[in-house]
Amino acid sequence: MAKDKSGYIIAAAFIGPGTVTTASLAGANFGFHLVWALLFSIFATIVLQDMAARLGVASGQGLASAMKNMAYKPWLKNAFIVLIVSAIGIGNAAYESGNLTGAAIGLDAFISIGIGPWASILGTIAIVLLWSGSYKWIETVLVYLVFIMAGVFLVTLLVAKPDIAVMFSQLLSPRLDADAITTVLALIGTTIVPYNLFLHASLVAKSSRGQNKQDAVVACRNQSAKAISMGGLITLIVMATAMMAFFNQAATMDASNMGEQLKPVLGDKAQWFFALGLFAAGLTSAITAPLAAAYAVTGALGLSDDMQSKSFKAVWFIIIVVGVSVAALGFKPLPAILFAQATNALLLPIIAIFLLVVMNKSTALGEFRNTWKSNLAGFVVVGTVIGLGLYKLIGVFS
Repeated sequence: MAKDKSGYIIAAAFIGPGTVTTASLAGANFGFHLVWALLFSIFATIVLQDMAARLGVASGQGLASAMKNMAYKPWLKNAFIVLIVSAIGIGNAAYESGNLTGAAIGLDAFISIGIGPWASILGTIAIVLLWSGSYKWIETVLVYLVFIMAGVFLVTLLVAKPDIAVMFSQLLSPRLDADAITTVLALIGTTIVPYNLFLHASLVAKSSRGQNKQDAVVACRNQSAKAISMGGLITLIVMATAMMAFFNQAATMDASNMGEQLKPVLGDKAQWFFALGLFAAGLTSAITAPLAAAYAVTGALGLSDDMQSKSFKAVWFIIIVVGVSVAALGFKPLPAILFAQATNALLLPIIAIFLLVVMNKSTALGEFRNTWKSNLAGFVVVGTVIGLGLYKLIGVFS
């Protein structure tokens, strides 16, 4: 199990352009007043991904298959299938459009041909990589680029000499109001990614076969906690640099000046480096989102989850095409990315509730079923996200 890198793949999957953009907007518009939402998101991600990983190790199945197999009545099984296909399909289509839009913004800073054409080119690249099966090597390179970007953000933050007292004061003064709720949901949606639950369970189920289950669970739990915490730290650093550059300043952040936060270190090259980071983060996530959807949908429909099977390829192909189409329609890029993250936060409770049910009811789990501590943590996560979603809906209709 030591060679399994599923935890880092999950962390890389949520450090997409949505994370970079949402964290930058949160820091620029609200300073550190919304860090509470990020801290909650990291806690929630560790809790839910641990459940998904235990399910994969113990049952040898993905989350979609486990949910479907748990239903003993035909109508309930069909309801699970419809839920999984529709929820993950909608969620991943939204995510894919955000991923491609973010990466397209990055490339358009180098060669200006428009968001739509770049999204089409990137979608084609993702299709070619997934079709060939060689995406893992490319993904590794892109993940390194994302972490290099995070390093530059950290150096920038240190050079800018942040006012720790102000940051701490804002951290202790959390905000949750009509102006902040969309950004709060976006921070949650860009970190606790519903499709990652399906992706993690499937990856671990495949990589842990033939190994001691207890050892596999322990190793996976430790790796996931470290990787997800590292991803959260990157998000916090991006938020902090944006706060230093834009919060309570005359300038307003938009798609054209997001890289300004890196100027203390990179000078005139800041925008270009930021663009390269968005491209790397976007293409990495543009590969993992359709991959996760393929695992979820094929598992729900009882089809082959072999990467070379026609059904598996058909699912990720549709997700990419829909993502490209939405990205090419000309929506304003930053609201589109923010909307994709908020949409996922609203979809999350549905998936999380059924994950909790599976982790308590599935006979295949044995000793790896949820303990009362896991259930308590899960209920806190689900209850909080549902409460925030209802607050958002009430605000929309009031």
